[in-house]
Amino acid sequence: MKLCVALDLDRKEENLKIIHKIKDCDLWLKVGLRSYIRDGQDFLDEIKQISPNLKIFLDLKLYDIPNTTADAAMEIANLGVDMFNIHASAGKEAMSEVMKRIKTLSNPPKVLAVTALTSFDEAGFRDVYNNDLNQTAIKFAKDAYLCGLDGVVSSVYESKAIKANTSGDFITLTPGIRPFSEESGDQKRVADIAMAKENLVDFIVVGRPIYKSDDPLGVVQRILEKL
Repeated sequence: MKLCVALDLDRKEENLKIIHKIKDCDLWLKVGLRSYIRDGQDFLDEIKQISPNLKIFLDLKLYDIPNTTADAAMEIANLGVDMFNIHASAGKEAMSEVMKRIKTLSNPPKVLAVTALTSFDEAGFRDVYNNDLNQTAIKFAKDAYLCGLDGVVSSVYESKAIKANTSGDFITLTPGIRPFSEESGDQKRVADIAMAKENLVDFIVVGRPIYKSDDPLGVVQRILEKL
């Protein structure tokens, strides 16, 4: 299991300060929509300059018509990131077109599909998708697997079933991890590290417990010890 640290702070300088403190750990860094819109490619380049060992997950959750999604995916690949994601609900045609293009690259990034946002509970998901959350997440994961993607973004609660319906090597990345029983905030389907392990999760995403701490390196080290 790998730790992915979410960089969600108000200013680029604050994110960079955190990165400098944790740069010697075996980590992935998640650059989300807010940070990328504000700080752009320059921020990605600065991360790489801090340490070439840090892996970057660009979390933009692409969702558009197939050709536009694939065009955007290729532009993301050209940024030199290690992993990015698209929405599975963009459809199998969009996912297939993305992978058709990405596989032409000599060193392609990993591509994940978002199943159901962890801000959804069952009622909220059904209101939007008019279907059962768990069943739909598994369906989206199976679609992504058949389209050649590397894995999915899901909650811990769907991870084991997703692997059972795809492959043990199919990546599950789970946001909403509260390693030391912190408050859930705006996430609804949250879990701790023990539950993530039990459900065979490959990547856990942790944000607030790290960047809101007075000792982010200490928190990261404690998390890594649990992994």
